[in-house]
Amino acid sequence: MQEIVRYLPHTFIPLFVAIDIIAVLPLFLSLTRDLSVRRQRRVVRDSVITALLIGIVFIVMGEGIFSILGITNDDFKIAGGLVLLVFAVLELIRRNENRRQPAGKPGIVPLGVPLIVGPAVLTTLIVLVDHYGITVTVIAFLLNLLIVWLVLSKSAAVIAVLGEGGIIAISKVMALLLASIAVMMIRIGVQNIGGSLH
Repeated sequence: MQEIVRYLPHTFIPLFVAIDIIAVLPLFLSLTRDLSVRRQRRVVRDSVITALLIGIVFIVMGEGIFSILGITNDDFKIAGGLVLLVFAVLELIRRNENRRQPAGKPGIVPLGVPLIVGPAVLTTLIVLVDHYGITVTVIAFLLNLLIVWLVLSKSAAVIAVLGEGGIIAISKVMALLLASIAVMMIRIGVQNIGGSLH
């Protein structure tokens, strides 16, 4: 229990940054503005359940996929860090939301996947499981999905408080934090590989 409390911030924060729910809000509103309150709630429910299922399946099967492909955790840390770094840099220099174009059933695609749980989140989950263990990572993931559900359920109020400028500013800060986490992953992977060669 003490380990969970100790490591929960270390797992919660990277996932919160990778999900970046504030940046998803404008698309959610655009997709649901013509829907009834009941249907909006259904979209929120579908998106959170989809994100949960995809995340859990990836956590459970990730290590098995590594074994089949002969990939080490340090290999994935470096590759995952590079992917996250690219995502973060693109988000920092992007001036619009073109990558968040809606397609398919909104609760599942694009909200559940890839906006709430996309490559950045899946990469982060695998690295966190390796670094801190599955229990604390799953708890952090569930807490983040709870926040996603709360924010989407109260999306109109959140946007009214933050405003468009506030949402953009927060998204850029999240991208900068994601870049920092990516560099940390790369550094740890390189250090571990370098240490094993000596």
